[in-house]
Amino acid sequence: MIFPLEQLIRFTGNIYEITCAASKRAYQLSMVGDPLVDENDGKVVSSAASQIFDNEVQYRLEKR
Repeated sequence: MIFPLEQLIRFTGNIYEITCAASKRAYQLSMVGDPLVDENDGKVVSSAASQIFDNEVQYRLEKR
């Protein structure tokens, strides 16, 4: 799996927000040792970004 550049280019929302969501999801995937990471040759960030762009994982902003 490669980083979903085409989806990133078409993304019209807040790029900082989606980057933070992908980073946090990548951390989660690496910490639990998700098999998806092994299937994608250890490409954690690509796996996380794909999940977010494909709406497999939802994210929300927390108010502080």
